[in-house]
Amino acid sequence: MAVEIEPSNVEKAFLLEALGKGLRVDGRGPYDYRTLKISCGPTYGLVEVQLGQTRVLARVSCEVTRPFPDRPTEGFVQFNAELSNMAAPGLESSGKASTQEIAVSRMLERIIRQSRAIDTEALCILAGEKVWSVRLDLHFLDHGGNLVDAASIAAIAALRHFRRPDVTVDGEEAIIHDVKERNPVPLSIHHTPVCVSFAFLGSNGEFPVVDPSLLEEQTQVSSYTVTLNSHREICALNKAGGVPLTPSLIQRCTQIALAKVDEINEKIQQAVKS
Repeated sequence: MAVEIEPSNVEKAFLLEALGKGLRVDGRGPYDYRTLKISCGPTYGLVEVQLGQTRVLARVSCEVTRPFPDRPTEGFVQFNAELSNMAAPGLESSGKASTQEIAVSRMLERIIRQSRAIDTEALCILAGEKVWSVRLDLHFLDHGGNLVDAASIAAIAALRHFRRPDVTVDGEEAIIHDVKERNPVPLSIHHTPVCVSFAFLGSNGEFPVVDPSLLEEQTQVSSYTVTLNSHREICALNKAGGVPLTPSLIQRCTQIALAKVDEINEKIQQAVKS
């Protein structure tokens, strides 16, 4: 479980004073993203993403399993997030999934599985008998804030980089070929949803910032996450309590997120190709 270490009143006051002057503690402007680095390989589906001080490792694997009786032609996509107790001060390992780990897993289910980003019918081998079960594991190595955005970038990059073994179907028999015998096959991905998160600081949330750091997340009075794909379609919205947001502010944040998603998708594409 996560035991939060609250920032001191001096840290909070300094943070808010800087935001009042249009600056952030780490030197960014209110709508600047931290430096994003994406590294793929050496094996298919293994990706490391570093967003500022936040670092996450994503790994995609697959196995053959039996489908649900009511969905005989659909495969499975599963998500698991693990926040290491070494990722940040105040994190302890209790053997149970923390609130942050559960929140990240549920967000990935919403933006990838429920939005049908992956064609699950393309994971079918033999209807009613054999399908592929794809599993995405996320390991947070460093927690510097904004786990959701880093997780969505790592997840999409890993799924695009992943290759499953090729299959030959002969009647009722399915032959799974070793990757050394035949070139593996990429997943069928319809679209690439990416999260962009905002934090609102100040007594009434008058200071909005994109890609909040850990200190900003601990000081925020409200948060807002918008998920968009490369087609500029909204896949999900998440408002996690706190002060209310006006429609004009939500619209402004969404417009900022559109520009950020275009930049992020371009970096994902470059990393996967390399």
